[in-house]
Amino acid sequence: MPNFRAREQQTDMALRISEAIAGCRILVAEAGTGTGKTFAYLVPALLSGGKIILSTGTRTLQDQLFARDLPTVRDALKLPVTIALLKGRANYICPYHLARNLRDGRFFTPQDAADMRVIARFALTTQSGDKAQCAEVREDSGAWAMATSTRENCLGQDCPDIKKCFVSQARHDAMEADVVIVNHHLFFADVMLKDEGAGELLPNCNTVIFDEAHQLPDTASLFFGENVSTTQTLALARDTRSETLAAARDCVALIDATYTLEKATKDFRLAFDADSKLSLAQAAEREEFQPRLAAFAEQLSQLAALLETQAERSPGLASCLARARELSAQLKHWRDTENTENIIRWVEVFSHAVTLNATPLDVATLFQKQLGAPPPRAWIFTSATLAIGTDLGHYYREIGLLGLDPPALGNVWGSPFNYAEQALLYAPAGLPNPNAPGYAEAVAKTALPLIRAARGRTFVLCTSLKAMRRIHELLEEGLRQASETLPLLLQGEASRSELLERFRHLGNAILVASQSFWEGVDVPGNALSLVIIDKLPFAPPDDPVFAARVSHMEKQGFSPFLHYQLPRAVLSMKQGAGRLIRSETDRGVLCICDPRMINKSYGKAVWRSLPPMRRTREESVAVAFLESCA
Repeated sequence: MPNFRAREQQTDMALRISEAIAGCRILVAEAGTGTGKTFAYLVPALLSGGKIILSTGTRTLQDQLFARDLPTVRDALKLPVTIALLKGRANYICPYHLARNLRDGRFFTPQDAADMRVIARFALTTQSGDKAQCAEVREDSGAWAMATSTRENCLGQDCPDIKKCFVSQARHDAMEADVVIVNHHLFFADVMLKDEGAGELLPNCNTVIFDEAHQLPDTASLFFGENVSTTQTLALARDTRSETLAAARDCVALIDATYTLEKATKDFRLAFDADSKLSLAQAAEREEFQPRLAAFAEQLSQLAALLETQAERSPGLASCLARARELSAQLKHWRDTENTENIIRWVEVFSHAVTLNATPLDVATLFQKQLGAPPPRAWIFTSATLAIGTDLGHYYREIGLLGLDPPALGNVWGSPFNYAEQALLYAPAGLPNPNAPGYAEAVAKTALPLIRAARGRTFVLCTSLKAMRRIHELLEEGLRQASETLPLLLQGEASRSELLERFRHLGNAILVASQSFWEGVDVPGNALSLVIIDKLPFAPPDDPVFAARVSHMEKQGFSPFLHYQLPRAVLSMKQGAGRLIRSETDRGVLCICDPRMINKSYGKAVWRSLPPMRRTREESVAVAFLESCA
């Protein structure tokens, strides 16, 4: 590798991981940006000779490991190791649903119809069926929902196209491979199946490695909880109608029932206003919530009853019956379950959908059960952001690693980058409190001279969509008044991958974004030299899960602020700051506008956790540094 640099941190980390794998131990390893943690865990993992499950937080990292990093290490070590990439079923073309929807020809837009024809051609030549390899069709195209399957509408062994099934082939390859690359969602899906006696991957492996392990607590909360979405019922209605037209066209009552369910589902969504997150108590305050929920549940039951009379006429209708029964049972369980000490029921409202959630407030005990399940295996947790300073206690507590025998091992390796030379941390003086009116205006006013000095090449990372839109609007106006023609991009204008590609290609762009760009974004080189963060990323107090967690922790005798809110904010801030310096040659300024980092005692925890950059409160110093980077 021509750009390889020997790094002491990387070698030490690899040795620690090797010891943990050999002893079937648990190791938590924070490795700063530039350590090269991917190779640090791949080398000892491949040399161990056992079966490895490698779980990542994003599909992007999955693809990178499979296509580039793993083959490179395997070839360098000259090991006959087999590798499999396994994604969720929504990433694979389903020949049955593709053919059925092409035949029915019911598309929402002409673009969906055109995309379906492209996907159909791709399906004839692809070996994997992985939609990531079909670059001609946008990742967010509506056609993918019609060309793939879900857990609910998969026909399983009854599918007439089972021999052409890409999901089955991918799972077979994963069972046979020495190294399997999954993502956290798929890992927990397998855990849930294992608890039901159907999991395949986990029982067979010797080592589990979690990269981007800071995402695990939130992913575990999602999977150890329950949810029912109106998106599922609309899909059920659509699929039932399609299957009825194919196999039971004479049953007009069933077709009518699908339309009635669709109306009840949409009416339920109309019980709410704009996108929001509501506790059950807040949702129940809405006059139409309970009656429309009852009507929604009743129409779902009616559809199930009619499906029962027709299910024997085709495997597709039998599958729809099973889905209707399962959704009815889940909905009944959600409505009947009382809030408990460890479960919060809440409602999330989207533009066209509603999800009813039951979320555990503490996943530590649930995850600990998996860690202790036989047979003994090594568990490696790694990320650039797990510790508060050098303390891993917060992560241990969240993921259930306290009180184990033998105890979990932990280590923090700092970044090998020369931050004192490469970067400057600028904390502007004189900004108002973030809750003050006009704070967004103050942030935009602070940002403009920095952006002009950097000649674009800027990420503006915001803690809310509202702030993001307002700051974008103000920057657009400020650049126009200054007669600057720098490209200004906004999250939501295109897909995440498209925006990033555009940002890299332009070389002088400004991207205004929110939480989804705080992590997993890699722009090394000259395209990025300024990262501006509007304020410390504390969770919004009106979030129902957050409010319930705060109450739950208080009852346990913990300080919610010190043991939950502040650690989470510090880790998010470390993620956002990590976007700036991605290689030994990068240079730039990190500007954190929030005055609480300086004038509040808890701000010191944030200050100390950031990379050891030179620090200033003078705009002229920051501007001069940026001009030297341009």
